[in-house]
Formats: sequence, structure tokens, C-alpha cells
Amino acid sequence: MLKTILSLLGLNRSANAMSDQIKTVDAATVMGWLRDGSAVIVDVREPQEHRAGHIPGATLVPLSQFDPARVPDAAGRHLVFHCQSGRRCGPASERMAASGYAGGIHRLNGGMAAWMAASGPIERG
Repeated sequence: MLKTILSLLGLNRSANAMSDQIKTVDAATVMGWLRDGSAVIVDVREPQEHRAGHIPGATLVPLSQFDPARVPDAAGRHLVFHCQSGRRCGPASERMAASGYAGGIHRLNGGMAAWMAASGPIERG
């Protein structure tokens, strides 16, 4: 189905190429990237969820209003999407890939729930 939609939209990327581009990653790996400054974190939850607690430095781009142009430049760094449970970041990742973004895209496996379970740092506000 995704392949058909891409074809109808005139996008040249195949569904297989997008699935190779989008990977899941665990919280420990993202924490390492965050510590060494090699991660660009994008929170696709809604504003009230973000205010209640988010990964430090995360940029809010809610899935309900997702626009790939609002995603910060991740050149030379790991682009990581996260949500609460790991489900909403899937459509955001697919939209990012379909927009022509050529870099790797990572989805935080288990979302904020996994991040908190791994004792990841949280900012509020």
C-alpha cells in the first residue's frame, strides 16, 4: 500500500528503500548519542505531553501537525523520532523519508515509556 501511495504522489523512493532508511533504536543507544551530542531528537507527541516531560533538547513537532520542514537539520548526526510508546513515531518517520530526507531515521523503541524505564533524563516545561 505504501508503495502505491508513493507512486501516486510521484515520489521516486521505494517502500523497501524507506524501510532500510528507518530503524528502531533502544533508549541506551539514544542516551549515548545524546551524551556525545550526536543526536537530533524530535518529539512527535502533543504539546501537553511534551510539557509534562521530554528528552532534554528535544524539538516538538507533533504528529497531528507534522511537517518535515520543521525538523531540525541533522547533518552528521543521528535523527531520532520519539513519542510515548513508539507507535506515533512510525508515521512521522515515514513522512520524513517520503519528503526526500536522505539520511538515516531512527525511532526510539518503546518511546518515552522505555526512556523512563531506562532512567533517561527528563526535562519538564
